Amino acid sequence: MTSARTSSHPLLERFVRGEVVVLDGAMGTELERRGVETPLPLWSAEALLEAPDVVRAIHEDYLRAGADVITANTFRTTPRTMRRAGLPAEEADRITRLAVELAREARAHAAVDRVTWVAGSVAPLEDCYRPDVAPPADVAALEHAEQAALLADAGADLLLVETMNSIAEAVEATRAAVATGLPTLVSFIMRSDVEIWNAERLEDAVRAVEPLGPAAVLVNCLPAETAERCLEVMARASRLPLGCYPNAGDPDLGLGTWRHDESRTPEWFAGHAKSWLARGALLVGGCCGTSPAHIRALREAVPPVLVE
Repeated sequence: MTSARTSSHPLLERFVRGEVVVLDGAMGTELERRGVETPLPLWSAEALLEAPDVVRAIHEDYLRAGADVITANTFRTTPRTMRRAGLPAEEADRITRLAVELAREARAHAAVDRVTWVAGSVAPLEDCYRPDVAPPADVAALEHAEQAALLADAGADLLLVETMNSIAEAVEATRAAVATGLPTLVSFIMRSDVEIWNAERLEDAVRAVEPLGPAAVLVNCLPAETAERCLEVMARASRLPLGCYPNAGDPDLGLGTWRHDESRTPEWFAGHAKSWLARGALLVGGCCGTSPAHIRALREAVPPVLVE
């Protein structure tokens, strides 16, 4: 059930045709894999200051691997994060625009023979794994509105409200993103196959954001094995297009690091993707621990859609 305002957008027309859209994979863990440090609080945004060429190269590699959507490295480019890093809040404007510019440059340079899109990432304002420290709703509404408007002005083709860990912040972020007029995807981080990270039920989260007019709802940053059940839960709660982009590895919350698991190969990831597609997923991609190789294998697992 796509909103009338954005139903003519080419990306959304693919949903209407039942054509699967492939998202890209991880940025933060891929930067680490390539030897770029990602210290908190900036995390992946540190690379915008220290290694922008690597950020651009990662985007290009995902496009060449088969991604239809690449997500600009704006997960941690808000004024709030700048202040925590000891930088001027105004720096958020510059590096947010730089992140979108790098993604757009990568698209131009990759020159793949298909239509692709740049998404602007709209993330939780505080730690993804700490919904208890999220700002009050009125503060979240203001900060998300500023970031969403900036991403739209910087040239994002759509907005990805991602890794949402509470219904309250997801509602404010989604409302802000939809208000820009850009197609908006909303994705939740999961504690289990039925609960988002703060233990609210996934079906309630989906029902809370659906009336706001997102183009699709997804889950991300969860085990690949869990995504299948999440898709079943979302399908019962909503008529929106559904999707997922799980991890290939596990977070070590005690150390704030990522545990790579070499057994979670691209072939393993693509094997799980077949179950996501069988349950109606129209958007599939990868989160932490995934690489361009995982997205290439995923692309090959997605059947071509013949359009009359």
